[in-house]
Amino acid sequence: MIIFNYQLNNITIALGLAGAGIAFALQEIIVSVAGFLAILSGNFYKVGDRVQLGNTKGDVVDIGVLRTTLMEIGDWVDGDLYNGKMVRIANSFLFKDPVFNYSGEFPFLWDEIRVPIRTSSDQEFTRDLLSSILDDQVGQYAKESASSWEQLTKQLFVEQAQVTPMVTMAFDENWVTYTLRYVVDFKKRRTTKDNIYQAILKAVGNTDGRVQIAESSMEVTVLKK
Repeated sequence: MIIFNYQLNNITIALGLAGAGIAFALQEIIVSVAGFLAILSGNFYKVGDRVQLGNTKGDVVDIGVLRTTLMEIGDWVDGDLYNGKMVRIANSFLFKDPVFNYSGEFPFLWDEIRVPIRTSSDQEFTRDLLSSILDDQVGQYAKESASSWEQLTKQLFVEQAQVTPMVTMAFDENWVTYTLRYVVDFKKRRTTKDNIYQAILKAVGNTDGRVQIAESSMEVTVLKK
């Protein structure tokens, strides 16, 4: 019995060490599987969402047991455009890095454009002009998004933020800066901004100098002896 117990203890210790070694070797796989279950049950993101996982941003195209696959945007490409890379990230990242979801509970983002205007311009007219442009470009989308934000405020402790387009003003010794704030579809941020910029330039050009875009300038003076 003494010999049997001694051998049994040795076997138990060996099995324990072997189990610990296997668990250590497979810890990344185990954590990735746990991350997969957390993604499914925790509503972190789903296929089609635009997310940022660590330093990688893109659209989720597949959620596997061990890895999440993204079609990457950004990097060497400016704006929210695909760069052609498929990125596979281990699901274990879920317990290490923050997860940013750009299209989770509501399908829009807030974006801003800053427009410098000369102080000699008609400021009241300028504000009305910029507000009108925002209403034309994103006003309807803002109305459609208002219900999504209202539902979110009932689920989460967030304020009843303004979804409709907003124009604010600030100025310094050089010019007046108007900030145009609006909601936009998370996949159309760049094209929407391009449309708004084009509309602003066209509208300003039709004011016959009543509104003028400000620009920085430098005067060089040559001193002669």
